[in-house]
Amino acid sequence: MSDDTIRLVTIGRIISRRRRLLAVLAVVGALVGYGASLLFPPSYTASASVLLPGQWEERELLTQVDIATSSTVVDRAAATLGWTGVSGRDLRDRVSAKAADGNIIMISGTADTPERAQQLSDQMVQQFVAFAARLVGDNTDPEAAARPEALRQMVVQTSRRITELADAAGPGRTVESVQTRTELAKLRTALQEAVKKLDQAAPTPNKANMVVMGPAARPVGEAPPTRTQLVVAGALLFFLLAVIGHLTAARMSRRLRAEPEIAAALGSSLLGTVDVPEERPAHRPEGHGPRARIRRLLGLDVRWDVPTPRMSGDETGRQIRYRRVCARLRDQLPGARRLLVVVPDGDETARRAAGQLVTEAGSDPSPASSSRGFPVLRVVGVSVDRPMVPDRDDESGALVVLSAGSWTAGELTGLAEACADARHEVVGIVLAGTIRARPTRAADRPRDAATPALAVGDDATGGSG
Repeated sequence: MSDDTIRLVTIGRIISRRRRLLAVLAVVGALVGYGASLLFPPSYTASASVLLPGQWEERELLTQVDIATSSTVVDRAAATLGWTGVSGRDLRDRVSAKAADGNIIMISGTADTPERAQQLSDQMVQQFVAFAARLVGDNTDPEAAARPEALRQMVVQTSRRITELADAAGPGRTVESVQTRTELAKLRTALQEAVKKLDQAAPTPNKANMVVMGPAARPVGEAPPTRTQLVVAGALLFFLLAVIGHLTAARMSRRLRAEPEIAAALGSSLLGTVDVPEERPAHRPEGHGPRARIRRLLGLDVRWDVPTPRMSGDETGRQIRYRRVCARLRDQLPGARRLLVVVPDGDETARRAAGQLVTEAGSDPSPASSSRGFPVLRVVGVSVDRPMVPDRDDESGALVVLSAGSWTAGELTGLAEACADARHEVVGIVLAGTIRARPTRAADRPRDAATPALAVGDDATGGSG
């Protein structure tokens, strides 16, 4: 797993084989999200709209958005509301504004109750409209506002006087009268152009007449994140963290999976691989104590980081593998009569494979010659934490049976050293793998045939201890 690319099938295997643990962690995450919702009180958001008549450029609308949330507008809204213990500084984080299509400014206010959210939004709109109108000049210096109109009236009167002077100059029969009428016409045209430019330079009255598009609607639901959102987010977060934790642990795992690595750690050669039918959960060995019960309850007693067992052929094919291992032992140690089979404690697959090896070695199909029969195998379980192998009696060596991907190099090295301390030479390694048996085909031998042989091995171990 440490060198493999993380694939969807790996994540699917985690969800399938750790579904109980993931469900429990998701519930814990939901409870954490619920607790977080209790620490943060619910909030409500109300919004009101202001229409800006006339033609507005985008930068002008952005300027109005900044004005709507300026400290001056917020402070005036806070003073008008008069909420106890709430100042303009407190309200600055609760109000927002944005420009929408159609020259519309949306102003929103957030408070701890729907009523207060509605009041805050309406008050912000009112203060914004009043402040913007004051900036344009609606309520400042009436005399200055009246000056352009007086100038227009003066221009109109001057134009009328020019017309009267032109009529008084005569019908234009003399050169002097023609020149006088021409100069007066030019002067009237210049005055009209000046009035037109004055009208164009004057501010547009419509831009000061902002329209409030009704009061803010009272919110009926909480503003995000709601309690439901926090609960769902907590459950999802814990679920994802659990999956990522499994993937990280698998990537950092130092358990050996390759056959050359396992052989190098034990200092011996591989004699073969054997298959063990997958057991149903009901037939797993029952542990003792609360920790074992919790592991079974959460499904932690099932390895998730091993591939899905492949489908087996039949019982005959599995027996051939075991017999070939026994034959290699016989050929490698022709004079050996007894061998010690070392199985790491906790490796249930290896324990069942060792029992099957004992059974196959006991049903030796070879001739009755004492020098060519299969050696008698005795199974011992050895703890990898503090390995202790029985001292050598009449055994010719030790055969290590284990499953791949279960032990680190340090643990296997310690196992080999324990064998050396007991004067047992590791004569070979057998790797055991799990397969799915075909339920529709009758087996040539009962499936639990390995149980009596394993019991014999355990009894022999107990007798030697």
